[in-house]
Amino acid sequence: MTAPSITALRARVVTLLAACALVGTSTAAHAVSLLRDPDIEHALQRMAAPVLYAAGLGDNIKILMVDDQGLNAFVLDHGHIFINSGMIMRMNTPEMLQSVIAHEAAHIANGHIARRMANLDSARTAAGLGLALGLAAAAASGRGDVGAALAFGTQSSALRQFLAHTRAEESSADQSGIRYLASAGIDPSGTLEVHRLFEGQELLATSRQDPYMRSHPLTRDRLRAMERFVTAYAGTAKPQPELDYWYDRARGKTTAFLRPTKWTLSRYQESTAEDVRHMRLAVAYHRQQNASKAISHINQALAARPGDPYYYELKGQILLESRQFQNAVAAYKEAADLAPSNALILGGLGRALLTVNRPNEALQYLEAARARDFRDARVLRDLGTAYAQTNQHGMASLLAAERYALANRLDDAEIHAQRAMARLPQGSSAFRRADDIARAVKRRTKKK
Repeated sequence: MTAPSITALRARVVTLLAACALVGTSTAAHAVSLLRDPDIEHALQRMAAPVLYAAGLGDNIKILMVDDQGLNAFVLDHGHIFINSGMIMRMNTPEMLQSVIAHEAAHIANGHIARRMANLDSARTAAGLGLALGLAAAAASGRGDVGAALAFGTQSSALRQFLAHTRAEESSADQSGIRYLASAGIDPSGTLEVHRLFEGQELLATSRQDPYMRSHPLTRDRLRAMERFVTAYAGTAKPQPELDYWYDRARGKTTAFLRPTKWTLSRYQESTAEDVRHMRLAVAYHRQQNASKAISHINQALAARPGDPYYYELKGQILLESRQFQNAVAAYKEAADLAPSNALILGGLGRALLTVNRPNEALQYLEAARARDFRDARVLRDLGTAYAQTNQHGMASLLAAERYALANRLDDAEIHAQRAMARLPQGSSAFRRADDIARAVKRRTKKK
């Protein structure tokens, strides 16, 4: 990846590291990474909220976007729903995406994940797959313009086996998902529109099928059953103009970063909201390294929607990656004042403060970001830098140990944990954190 092609999303790459070495298998692993962006995640959460409440899951589920342009969505645990970027870009309406979320939420609410975890023969496999998010680590390369994905350490066949749903589970999730949509006043016909995208794929070779088709097998009988469910709930839908906006915004930003800039410049007018059109142009010109045009358009987006923290965050990123560091700090500070609980925004502000040699202030925001999302290894790296710049070298070593532990680089984690313990007051909370890492590495080593 070259700067600044897809920096706003992929500079925040978080990898799913599933340490699941199945005995007797040797197929090469493939990389699966997340695209972290506060604006897109906010939009996805807003679209998901009515569905999740209808499912009885409240606000306990986080919707995350996977860096994969294939059509797929899946769950690995009880706290997250993963949706491919390709699914977000391909859907035409928020109702279609909400139907995908409803179906995956049903797998959680109906206990399918718990049953599959219980049925796995290997505790080692369960630790790898079921706790994948607990091992998540941002793969920052040390350059702000590059995000390097770590491998999803399990064979694709093993992953498909874990994600594969039985016919009974699929039927149950279909019925529950449609019921959630209807209960939330969302048109359930989006479910049929999604599945019609996959019609006929059962006739294709497995290698040519979309991942969603492989893990959610679609049969004619299942489609007919869904048609009956949808008909039963006809007339329950209500308009969602606000979510139409947020879906267009999420899809517009995703495509602006992931599709060629020429595509965005020719299609940005498809967005009905003026601010979204300017946002898409800001991203396109930023990727073309035209900072003046990018900043002009993000300012016009802010003029149309003043007080929007996510537009200030994007402005901060454009300025930071254009090396206008002082202005970047001001934009990120505005974003953080407007969204003081957003970990990604707080982390961005801390990062910007480091560029203007204000490490003590950076520590305040980076620690706040870490407290809200301890798995973000880019924040851990920046925290380590801030502690080193303030001569707190024991803490810097501890943060390095935690970052390597999350990345499953256990030898490096132990080295830095030992360095941290040699520098930190014995018995302090920081010392105990380092000691926990060192002990965990030793236990893992003994089991091998």
